Amino acid sequence: MRIARFAADGDPQYGVVELTEDGGRHPGTVSVLTGDPIAQPVQLTGERRELESVRLLAPVIPRSKVVAVGKNYAAHAAEMGGEVPKTPLTFFKPNTSVIGPGEPIIYPSTTQHLSYEGELAVVIGRICREVPVDRVKDVIFGYTVANDVTARDLQASDGQWARAKGYDTFCPLGPWITTHQSLAEVGDLRLTTTLDGVVVQDGTTSDLVLSVAEVVAFISSYTTLLPGDVILTGTPEGVGPMLPGQEVTVTVEGIGSLTNIVASDRSTASDRSTASDRSTASDRSTADDRSGDTSTTSEKDDA
Repeated sequence: MRIARFAADGDPQYGVVELTEDGGRHPGTVSVLTGDPIAQPVQLTGERRELESVRLLAPVIPRSKVVAVGKNYAAHAAEMGGEVPKTPLTFFKPNTSVIGPGEPIIYPSTTQHLSYEGELAVVIGRICREVPVDRVKDVIFGYTVANDVTARDLQASDGQWARAKGYDTFCPLGPWITTHQSLAEVGDLRLTTTLDGVVVQDGTTSDLVLSVAEVVAFISSYTTLLPGDVILTGTPEGVGPMLPGQEVTVTVEGIGSLTNIVASDRSTASDRSTASDRSTASDRSTADDRSGDTSTTSEKDDA
């Protein structure tokens, strides 16, 4: 199943996407759901829209955080001039860095080297902590595609990565969340990134140093994960610069393609102030309210 978050006539909605490859009766459509399936039980409303008639949004606005793993492909670690860390290298990206398909990646004036990093992303489905590897499958809602946008020069100069990884628009996600794949299946998917149509990254998730299950288990060992939290699993070799006006597309086999344009300033982004974008901010606020008291549930749902 593919779960999309989209805008049509007003506030963001959620729906089930059907593609031609599914062999169903309604290819190229999205069937509307009654609400956010990560947050609550949902049903189909009976309404169906043409996929081309809606604007896809980031499929999830993380309730609290995006957590990422650095140097989780040996070849990428080597191209960055190092080795795979003995202890997994993780970092946080703020949820304000999240954007959806088609939204512009803003090139900050503070950097001279803005880089793409195509990645497989994991979406958490339940409150959990200290999850054993063999139970990770129970806490995953699904998978999506991510671009861990990085100001490479700031990453080098700052000594830590909060600024280099954390600017607004530095975490494109999309086009939807797939919920039908097993851990074994996502452990062997081709991952490519193209820049203006030219392939610049071409890897496979089978080359992950830490598997998806090991990544989730490690991160949950030191922080409680909430429904809607997103984990970026690492990028293969081939990272490089992108410039204003260029189009970057990350594709993960079996999930989908995520395309964004690099923009030099916010004027080209029309201030991202449409009604649906304001609703995104409202979603973040609502998610924060939902996550206000999690201690009891977390203890019950430890995995």
